[in-house]
Amino acid sequence: MAKELTHRADELKGLGWSSDDVSRYAELWDYRQRWGAINLERDDRQFLRKAEAALPKILSGKASTKKPINEKSYYKWLLFYLEAMNDLEKTSELPQGSRGLWAIIIEEELRVLDYYQPVLGLPDTIKAKGLDAVRESLVEKAITSETTNMHYIEFDFQAPLEALKKTQSTNWRSLREVIPVEQQTYPILSSDALQQFREEVRNELSNLIPDLFPSLSESDKPKLPNDWNRE
Repeated sequence: MAKELTHRADELKGLGWSSDDVSRYAELWDYRQRWGAINLERDDRQFLRKAEAALPKILSGKASTKKPINEKSYYKWLLFYLEAMNDLEKTSELPQGSRGLWAIIIEEELRVLDYYQPVLGLPDTIKAKGLDAVRESLVEKAITSETTNMHYIEFDFQAPLEALKKTQSTNWRSLREVIPVEQQTYPILSSDALQQFREEVRNELSNLIPDLFPSLSESDKPKLPNDWNRE
């Protein structure tokens, strides 16, 4: 592993660390470089170790580069469905400010993945199947509680994947594998209830995913801030 030549405060900031913690890390890193770790207080040494454990490892030139999360199959699968839903909404005459429930859920799931950066290897993707029932439950709960703020358009959840398989080989599965024909609808939530639903989804997924994915089992990353944005 290559050794960094300067502190990596900007990377900690991008990982969602607070400004105070980022500044403390930079100051302690500079102090250690000048005077050595032995001159630091015990709490400061522990803080530095925690910060450096949270940072991605620096690989040597001979080591392979870690594939970015947006190139992982599971992430691309979610994005594929989100793009299909975005296309559907763009070509439908939706009330101003409204949004599809399924699109919101996938947006929030991608946001959690962007923040926590799980490996998304086989162990993670096997466990991720448990999110199928969570998504269905979130949609059903919203449909039941927001009857006056909901309307529906047609969307075949199998169709985008079937069209893709005609042009390229893929082992992706349908976002909703076994559902009755009468449930092949796409619920749209009005702008009045949109923010509350997004907050409920955000809270559910940000609490669930870190405990669900094996690659995050030993992560000491701070809880995902509600206002965190990848950009």
